[in-house]
Amino acid sequence: MASVCSPLPLSSLLPLPVDFKLSVQGNQTTEPVRNSHVTENSHMTGLSCVLRGRAREEMGQESAGIVMSTGTNPPTYTTLKGMGLVNTAFKAEDLLELRNGNLGIGHTRYSTTGISELQNCQPFVVDTLHGKIAVAHNGELVNASALRKKVMRHGVGLSTSSDSELITQLLALTPPMEEQDTPDWVARIKNLMTETPTSYSLLVMYKDVIYAVRDPYGNRPLSIGRIVPISKLHSSGAGETDTEGWVVSSESCSFQSIGAKYYREVQPGEIIQISKNGVKSLSVVPRPEGDPPAFCIFEYVYFARPDSIFEGQMVYTVRQRCGQQLAIEAPTDADVVSTVPESATPAALGYAQQSGLPYVEVLCKNRYVGRTFIQPNTRLRQLGVAKKFGALTDNFAGKRVVLIDDSIVRGNTISPIIKLLKEAGATEVHIRVASPPIRFPCYMGINIPTKEELIANKPEFEDIAGYIGATSVRYLSVEGLVSAVQGGIESHGKDERISTKTTRFGHCTACLTGKYPVELEW
Repeated sequence: MASVCSPLPLSSLLPLPVDFKLSVQGNQTTEPVRNSHVTENSHMTGLSCVLRGRAREEMGQESAGIVMSTGTNPPTYTTLKGMGLVNTAFKAEDLLELRNGNLGIGHTRYSTTGISELQNCQPFVVDTLHGKIAVAHNGELVNASALRKKVMRHGVGLSTSSDSELITQLLALTPPMEEQDTPDWVARIKNLMTETPTSYSLLVMYKDVIYAVRDPYGNRPLSIGRIVPISKLHSSGAGETDTEGWVVSSESCSFQSIGAKYYREVQPGEIIQISKNGVKSLSVVPRPEGDPPAFCIFEYVYFARPDSIFEGQMVYTVRQRCGQQLAIEAPTDADVVSTVPESATPAALGYAQQSGLPYVEVLCKNRYVGRTFIQPNTRLRQLGVAKKFGALTDNFAGKRVVLIDDSIVRGNTISPIIKLLKEAGATEVHIRVASPPIRFPCYMGINIPTKEELIANKPEFEDIAGYIGATSVRYLSVEGLVSAVQGGIESHGKDERISTKTTRFGHCTACLTGKYPVELEW
């Protein structure tokens, strides 16, 4: 997700439609996925809505949407939606329509609930008693079924199967504490947060304001950045007086490409207001007494781009520590260490550093092949693997290879890779996985398969090495993963710019342990 507030005119930020198009294209990588959103807001002189989709468009390959607003009273909305990747969903001439907007939000989608069709494409726009709102949502509501019934009892019809439309309609309902003629969006957002504990990060656009929200458990990420002069983008001396605008995104990795610098995270339960007056923290909704935060640990394992920052630490560094811990827990008698490109590379470097073995590349990745995890059937996933990698034979022929992967979900991807390496001359292939076995589905916004599809729950897991053709297979322990993640977290709750009483941190490990942070409702 991203949001911007800037006095710069639209034309100064995006002089050509092609620049907009290039700004939304991301890199292509490998395995589980969640939704992505983007928003921005400006002074009344205008601002570009730079749809970043977390700078990683592969996180949402099904559809993309943008809603721009003039920010006037009443505002005029311009909506663009399309199926597929951003560069196919939108044409250059379509983007010209966005130039008259003063603020906007955008979203790229990979469904975890709701079927893949245009009617489920975000952002959603609805009329309320006080005017239109637009909403973009990342996550999945754990009590969606009960909430759908509650909304329908109020006489509100739902036209899609998406949680995001449900959230939009809940925000449209007038809360008991609101004055009849004065919209209180903080009260409405708080009312939503009392109705559903997790999992969501939200962007809500109303007139000339955008609200950025994280659920009280902080399960999905949300970061704030500052737009600064290009000359100070890489300078440590850029202070808040150099701020030309603000941006909010699901990941901080998207900031640099639009000339922004990381500022801080939206805290769990926090409601942020972005307007022509800047960024203001309005409220922090607490969790039930005794409950720790539950930030998704899989963001560190695979999902996030390595240059993103969560909880005061870079994802790359965390993955490197995971590799070091893996080398301690699962040492190997081998000749070289390598990786399944690219998300496992930091862990492989950490493993090599800790074990003293040399790191070499054994696989060459075809960067023009999409993600295998989100292909709709097994055959397409297996074909995707077959054309995704080439073997760098000279680096490992006649040697024992330790191959580091970030995770093994179904087991379809790793087996052809092992076969490829052995046929190319590796005498042994030892698989070391920089995360624990995934045993449980995720109901909070990551499309992890059903329990029956997960390789860790199949009978073959008893001899996983034989099943996938490896010499040996070892996983990082849950305790090892948690210690690697939490070992580098700074005291992130003592920021004077926000009002929060807790300095505790915690992580959701439900896909690994089956212990969900809240009770699931069906």
